Amino acid sequence: MEENVIRCDAHLHTSFSTDSDTAAEHMMETAVLRGLKAACITDHLDLDFPFYEDLGEHAFEIDIETYFQKLNALRQKYEQKLQVRIGVELGLQPHLSDTYRKLTANYPFDFVIGSVHLVQGKDPYYREAFGEISDGELYRAAFETTLENVSAVDCFDVLGHLDYVVRYGREQAKGYSYMKYADILDEILRVIIEKGKGLELNTAGFKYGLEFCNPHPDILRRYHELGGEIVTVGSDAHQPEYIAWKFAKAAEILKDCGFRYYAEFESRRPQFHKIG
Repeated sequence: MEENVIRCDAHLHTSFSTDSDTAAEHMMETAVLRGLKAACITDHLDLDFPFYEDLGEHAFEIDIETYFQKLNALRQKYEQKLQVRIGVELGLQPHLSDTYRKLTANYPFDFVIGSVHLVQGKDPYYREAFGEISDGELYRAAFETTLENVSAVDCFDVLGHLDYVVRYGREQAKGYSYMKYADILDEILRVIIEKGKGLELNTAGFKYGLEFCNPHPDILRRYHELGGEIVTVGSDAHQPEYIAWKFAKAAEILKDCGFRYYAEFESRRPQFHKIG
């Protein structure tokens, strides 16, 4: 098992998410075994998500009261072993800005990830739904949608897995690079920096057959060049075996991109920790 030089996994899913069937207790027990000091559960809340037969009705919705009740009990259970933090991964859409703002104001989340899971109203996971458009066209559409979302919504702390759409391309990263989309990616980075938002380094890209994290290290490096300072690290694990996945590699990437500190969020405030 690789040594964890990053001691908090800030992106974890449990059975509160439609796409996971893992009990929260199981995830936390594994986090302890992996030597983590903190773990943040960030289950999906993707309101107005389109219907897909395999997901059923009301996909990616959470009963927030039950969520907090369960996770607060878990926090108490593990208080001597692990800092259990309560987060959420919001599926950003411009028309949900007010709804999400009220939600995050009314509940004491530690951490809010803002992610873009829909492009032109469809989930890129179902690649066939986009017909014959090329991967390049899909990726640009995803970045345009991301720019629209981060410009319209303010109630998140970091932008999650920027460029994760590449996972679902027919040829994935073939022909993909930061430079090919630098015009719009730079706009996205400038908006989140101006708003004081961070960027997530999501290691699940390695799990999905990519040779890089999401976003690509070139994007992380550009975020740093533009003045961005807040980077959280998350595995996006939906099963316990992927908790803290490739975190030693993540530390190397951050250092190579010019970062000396990564961030963890507690009570919506970033706490900076030296890498390794």
